[in-house]
Amino acid sequence: MNKLIYYFSKSASDGDSSMKNILGGKGANLAQMCKLGLSIPPGFTISSELCSAYCTKQLHLTTGFLEELSKSISRLEKEVGKKFGSDTNPLLISVRSGAKVSMPGMMDTILNLGMNDEVAAALAKSTSNPKFAYDSYRRFLEMFATVVFEVSNYHFEEILSNHKDSNNISKDSDLTEEDLKKIIIEYKAVIRKYTGKEFESNPTEQLKHAIEAVLKSWMSPRAIAYRKIHNIDDDMGTAVTIQSMVFGNKGDDSATGVVFTRNPSSGEKKIFGEFLINAQGEDVVAGIRTPFPILVSNGGDGRSMQEQMPQQYEELIQVCDKLELHFKDMQDIEFTIEEGKLYILQTRGGKRSAASAVKIAVDMVSEGVISKSDALMRIDPNSLNQLLHTAIDYSSNPQVIATGLPASPGANTGIVVFSPYDAEDLAHHHKVILVRNDTSPEDIKGMHVSVGIITARGGMTSHAAVVARGMGKPCVCGINGLIVNEKQKIFTTASGHQVAQGDTITIDGSTGAIIIGDVKLVEPGFSEEFNTILEWADQERKLEVRANAETSLDATVALKFGASGIGLCRTEHMFFDNKKIPLVREMIIAQSYEQRISAIEKLKPLQVADFKSLFEIMAGKPVNVRLLDPPLHEFLPTEEKDKLELADALNIPISLIDHRLHALHEINPMLGHRGCRLGISYPEIYIMQVEAILEAIFQVQTEQNTHCILELMIPLISDVKELERINGYVRETINSMEVKHQTKFNVKLGTMIELPRAALTADKIANHVEYFSFGSNDLTQTTYGISRDDISSFLPDYIDQKIFTHDPFSQIDIEGVGKLIQMAIEKGKAVNPDLTIGVCGEHAGDPYSIDFFHLAGLDYISCSPYRIPIARVAAARSKIMSSRRYP
Repeated sequence: MNKLIYYFSKSASDGDSSMKNILGGKGANLAQMCKLGLSIPPGFTISSELCSAYCTKQLHLTTGFLEELSKSISRLEKEVGKKFGSDTNPLLISVRSGAKVSMPGMMDTILNLGMNDEVAAALAKSTSNPKFAYDSYRRFLEMFATVVFEVSNYHFEEILSNHKDSNNISKDSDLTEEDLKKIIIEYKAVIRKYTGKEFESNPTEQLKHAIEAVLKSWMSPRAIAYRKIHNIDDDMGTAVTIQSMVFGNKGDDSATGVVFTRNPSSGEKKIFGEFLINAQGEDVVAGIRTPFPILVSNGGDGRSMQEQMPQQYEELIQVCDKLELHFKDMQDIEFTIEEGKLYILQTRGGKRSAASAVKIAVDMVSEGVISKSDALMRIDPNSLNQLLHTAIDYSSNPQVIATGLPASPGANTGIVVFSPYDAEDLAHHHKVILVRNDTSPEDIKGMHVSVGIITARGGMTSHAAVVARGMGKPCVCGINGLIVNEKQKIFTTASGHQVAQGDTITIDGSTGAIIIGDVKLVEPGFSEEFNTILEWADQERKLEVRANAETSLDATVALKFGASGIGLCRTEHMFFDNKKIPLVREMIIAQSYEQRISAIEKLKPLQVADFKSLFEIMAGKPVNVRLLDPPLHEFLPTEEKDKLELADALNIPISLIDHRLHALHEINPMLGHRGCRLGISYPEIYIMQVEAILEAIFQVQTEQNTHCILELMIPLISDVKELERINGYVRETINSMEVKHQTKFNVKLGTMIELPRAALTADKIANHVEYFSFGSNDLTQTTYGISRDDISSFLPDYIDQKIFTHDPFSQIDIEGVGKLIQMAIEKGKAVNPDLTIGVCGEHAGDPYSIDFFHLAGLDYISCSPYRIPIARVAAARSKIMSSRRYP
C-alpha cells in the first residue's frame, strides 16, 4: 500500500487540490488552502486507499498504520504546542470523512475527540472557561456514542431537552457549568446502558475507534442510498481528515458558520450564508438551531455577522474572494471564529440549484473567469429538469398557512408524511411531502421519494436544504412558530392551522410558502442565462437533437425546448383517441378483407388530420413516422363492460370479440405478431398509413406552401426479406400518391434496428434504406433477454450484488448493446456511406448514453420533449469531452 497519511499546515503541506482521488475533496482542498496562506487548523489526511482496503477486505487498522498515525499525532502536537490526552495542556481533534465527491451529511464526523474527565478539567482550567469545556465534553460524548457505538441520539436529546425545560431555558448556551456536569453523568449512564461498557476514556483508543467508524460509515445504508441516487462509485472510498480543534463555543466572541460565495439558489453574485455565536459547526449544518445571516438583512436588525462581528466579516469576505478566484467556481466554506480569530475549516464547490448553476456559469464567462466550454462542463444536464418544473400561480390567492426560509426552489403538491419510512411506503401511490423538525442523514431514502421537504428548524445551509438542492426538490426550512409532533403525526402553524398526515399541502421552495390544499401550477419560463447556455450548447454540439412526439401538444413543447424535428412518431399512440379506437377495433375484429378495408377507410381521414397537424407545427422540419408497431390485441377491450359496448357498437355477438381475443392471444406478445410482421400479414394497414401521411403532406404543402420532410420508418426488421417485401408496396403507394397529386414527395425510407439479428445483418439491410434509427429500448430487451417491464422485481438484487452497475434500460450497456450498435453502424456504412444514423429509445435522453452515441458517430438523438434541453447540453458536453480526450 502507498503512503497513507498526508500532513497539512501553514508551514508545510504534503498535498494539493489535484489529489482528490487520494485525499478526498476535503483533504485536498485543506492542503491547497494551506499553500494559499489561509488560516487553517493544522492536521493530516488519511488516504482513501485505507478505506478501500478496510471495506473490501474487512481489515483492522494495521500495526504499520498505527505507528504512522502516532508519528502524525506527535507532529501535530509540536505544531500547535499542545499534547493529545494531556491533563494540563490538552490537544483536541476532529475526525471527519471526505470522499472525492461531496456527500453532505452522509458519513460520520466526530468533534472534540480526546476528551475525558481529566482533559475536561484541564481545559476548563487552561481556558478559565469551564462552561465551554463541559459543553465540549457533552457534545463529544453524544457524537462518539452515536457514531462509534450507534446509540440513538434520541436518548441524548431527551436528556438535554429535559434539563433545558426544568431550568426554563431555550438555548443550549444558557446551560450552566453544573447543568452540563449533570448532563455528562447522564450521558455516560446512557452509554453504559446501551453498550454494556464504560465510556472509552483513553484518547488513543478513541481515535482508533473514530477512524474505524468513519471508514465503516462509507458503507452505511444512508451513504449507499445517497450514492445510488447520485450515481457515485462505491469503490471510490472516503479519506479521513484529522484536524486540531478550534472552538466556536468559547463565548460571545466565538462563532461558527457556513458561507457560499454566491447564492446557491439563485446564483446571484452575493455572499450567502449563516452563522451562530457560541456554537459548534454541527449546530448549523445539522439544523438543530436556526442561525442568523452573514449579511445585513431586514435593513439591519443587529443579528447578522456583518453587524455583530464586522472585523471577522471583512476577513471572511476576503477569503471568499480569494478561494473563488483560485478554484474558479462558487465555493461552500465552513468557518469557525475562536475568541475573535477566523479559521477556515473546509471549502468545496458548492451544491447549487440548476438555476443557480446556469447563472453562475454564464456570469463567470462574462467575468472572464472561465470559457464557454468550461461553463457547459459546469452544468449537470440532468439537473436542468429542475428548470422545466412548474411554479405556483398566486393569482388564485391560495391560502398560505406558514412561511419559512426558501431553501430549495420549485413547487409541488402532495400529502403530508412525518417520517422517512412513511414517505417510502406511501410514495408508491401518492406524491408525498416530508415534514420534520430537522432531517438527518438517516432520512435520505425518505427525502429521495418525497416531492418536497419541510423542516421546522434549520436554515439555508442545513442538511435538509443542501440535500434538497442537490436532488432538485423544493424545500422550506426554519418556519417560525411551526410545531411538528412527529409521534402524533401532526403539525401546527403559528396561526393555529393544524395539518395531519395524509392532508394535502403545496410547498413553494422559491418563496418559502406552505399552502393548504392543491394549487394551480404554471409552466416556468426560461431565464436569459438558460437560453444563453442552450445557445452555447447548440454552437458546440455535433449531434442533432429531435423529439419523440405524436400529438400536437408534444410537438409544440418539443419546438419550445429547441427540437430540430421529430425523431419518432409512434402512430399507435394516435389510435387510442376516443374517436379512433372504435374504428381500430372494428378493423381488428373484421371477419373478412372487405370488412377490414371498410374500417380502414373510415380510419384514414382521422389519420390524415393527425399527421397534418404534426407537419403544420413542425413547419418544414423532418418528421420521422414509425408505421404501426404493437400487437393488435393491445387495442381490444378485456373488461366485460367494454366488450359489451363494442359488441353493441359493431352489432356483433360478444362471443366474436372473445374469439378474436383468443385468436390474437400470444404467450410473449412483445416477441410475437408485431412490428413489420403486421405489415407482412396486413399490408392494407401500412398502405392506409402511408396514404394518410402523404395526403396530409400534400394538404399542408398546398395550403401553406410549406415543404415537408418525411422519414418513413419500418419497425422490428429481423430479416432483409421482410424489408424487401414491405418496401415494395410502400414505394408503390408513394408512386401512386405522387401520380394522384402530380407532385414529388420528399420521403426517406428507413428502419429501426431493435433486434440483434438486424444489427448483425446491417450490411444487407443498409442497401434498402436511407437511414437507421436504433430502438435502444427493444434492442436492450432482446439482447439481455430481460423485459423492461419486469426488471424492477430483481434489479435491486443485481445492483446490490454488483452484477449490474446501473439499470440497462436507463443507461446504455456499452459492452453489449453498444457493441451491436457500433457493429451495425460499421456494417451499414460499409455498403451505404450516406446512411444517416439516429437513436430514438429512452437512452437518447440520458447524458451518459449520449456520450456514447456521440463517440459512436450518430447523426441525431431523439428523446421525450421535456428531455430536449438536457440532451442539447449533454451533446455539447460530449463534444467537449471528446475533444479533450482526443485533441
